[in-house]
Amino acid sequence: MSNQHWTIERDNNDIAWLKIDKSDGGANVLSAEVLAELNEHIDSLNKQLPGGVVVYSGKSNGFIMGADINEFTKINNPEEAYKLIRTGQQVLDRLAALPCPTVAVINGFALGGGLELAMACDYRIAMETDKRVLGLPEVQLGIHPGFGGTVRAVRLCGVRPGMELMLTGNPVNVAKGRRIGLIDELCTEVDWRSKAERILAEKPALRSAPVFEKLLSSFVLRPILRGVLRKQVAAKARQDHYPAPYAIVELWAKYGAKGAAAFDGEARSIAELMCTDTSRNLVRVFFLQNKLKSQGSKSAPAVKNVHVVGAGVMGGDIAAWCALRGLTVTLQDRELKYIEPALERAQKLFAKRIHNEALRADTASRLTADVNGDGVASADLVIEAIFEDKDAKQALYENLQRKMRAGAILATNTSSIRLEELRSVLDAPTRFIGLHFFNPVAKMPLVEVIRCDDTESSALDAGFAFARHIGKLPLECASSPGFVVNRILAPYTNEALLLAEEGVSLLGIDEAAENFGMPVGPIELLDSVGIDVVAHVARVLGTAFERPIPLLLQKKVDAGELGRKTGQGFYRWQDGKAQKQAGGSPAPRDAEDRLILPMLNEAVACLSEGVVSDPDLLDAGVIFGTGFAPFRGGPLNYARKLGVESVRARLKSLEASHGERFKPHAGWSDF
Repeated sequence: MSNQHWTIERDNNDIAWLKIDKSDGGANVLSAEVLAELNEHIDSLNKQLPGGVVVYSGKSNGFIMGADINEFTKINNPEEAYKLIRTGQQVLDRLAALPCPTVAVINGFALGGGLELAMACDYRIAMETDKRVLGLPEVQLGIHPGFGGTVRAVRLCGVRPGMELMLTGNPVNVAKGRRIGLIDELCTEVDWRSKAERILAEKPALRSAPVFEKLLSSFVLRPILRGVLRKQVAAKARQDHYPAPYAIVELWAKYGAKGAAAFDGEARSIAELMCTDTSRNLVRVFFLQNKLKSQGSKSAPAVKNVHVVGAGVMGGDIAAWCALRGLTVTLQDRELKYIEPALERAQKLFAKRIHNEALRADTASRLTADVNGDGVASADLVIEAIFEDKDAKQALYENLQRKMRAGAILATNTSSIRLEELRSVLDAPTRFIGLHFFNPVAKMPLVEVIRCDDTESSALDAGFAFARHIGKLPLECASSPGFVVNRILAPYTNEALLLAEEGVSLLGIDEAAENFGMPVGPIELLDSVGIDVVAHVARVLGTAFERPIPLLLQKKVDAGELGRKTGQGFYRWQDGKAQKQAGGSPAPRDAEDRLILPMLNEAVACLSEGVVSDPDLLDAGVIFGTGFAPFRGGPLNYARKLGVESVRARLKSLEASHGERFKPHAGWSDF
């Protein structure tokens, strides 16, 4: 019997301590090899039955991350997938069937297959933490739990809590896990062993869903709740785009989380989903996310102190986010009255994200107003986030560089001005970088890390390390007009406005993009970003690429109708939501191509011109920076799926019908 990933120690009280410590990884995952070895240990436990079993992790960073996603990429057809999944199910079934009590000790994350393994145990205790470490996030990979989770989550927690875990994919903290029935007791690093021993000795009643939740799974009520759940899912995702949440609902509606057939049905269902384009592309996105995180040297000096200049929406929210992520931050503007609104927004962010009052107060204490700029001298990183004016920025830089300590990094949050133009006044221009955040800072995961041709690698590494530290995904970009995200979004939003000028319904334009899979349509996006901001970027890009600014954009700016922030843009906004009304002509048949294909064309241009050198990273940046339909795997991946010649032909057809703006970029020849 192998002890490569699992070991068992039996103590004098006849307790078997079963430890998982995957030998070739920093985190525990349930690969086929790890599951096969667990199966062997279950054989040995059955042959010499202990008084109880405690399953725990040998890794300090958590329990079990989930299944080994690398194995998903090797599956060629649903039968292979079914065999892999069913084998894992059967191993956890054997763990659940051990004729002695079992306890899972969760020290940090227990996600996907890790939580499914814990649910296969009789009892679960979790170490106290405010972090959201318990989850079934498989839906984010275009699948659903496959090791019995669709059954056990409902049995333990009930239909509504179980469905919330699976349909959203959002993890919960251990306190909520205890409230909904996932966790029996909380523990600490000091007392987890004694608590596990006590549970095994006392053998309390096993957890199960409340009576009312069990009634919801009855044959009579299931069809009614099925309709409600499907309606809720449909409000967020189309079945042809994201079939997994619908499959979760149908599995429960068919089996009610009861009987052996429910487990086999789960395995059959996930096997089909794993082979869909949606799942394959979402798995691709998972690996792209990891690739973004892996950029730069891991030995870059840590950023601990940040000074932000400019307390507007972007600068203030960058400062608040940095404080939330554990950094000490000073926020500077011309007068205190300009900083105070940013501090108020920060308090709202902290209240929303941190429930522990002491921790919230500690976080708030790390963010301070600094009108005089005293924090510059001790900052590891200084971020300029003032208005988009070259002369104003340069005057600020000349002042900052006199105060900054040796080795500190100066960065700009500019959205449109090339770094070469900004850095000409600096004594150390090669250590100047761009850190381009997106609005809203708390929600948008991407940060463009901008470089010039001669930027020092150590400065770039510092930018990458900083982005990772604050939980953002860095994308390295060459300094060029619009960088990546704004450059690729510009033809998309421009075409939407040209359609609107042709009299096409705003609602129809947005629906054409949403039907493709964009999270919001381009008209709503313009309102959300701010029409004045979009107009400024459009002017910069229009000059760089000889692209006229749509008349509708300037008209809205002149009228002061700037979008959500003023309550009126292309749509009227109420309670943070666009009030969309029908009107205008229907979208033409080629509306989707007119909106989406220019994004593909611009992505190829960025790759060809070396704005981003890696096509995978470019796809990742567009997905996480623009929301480009994740289930399509990125614009370049989507172009490959369509076929390069097909895309070029469709662009040429649009060029013939609508003008030179659709001309295929020369880079398609090398793509």
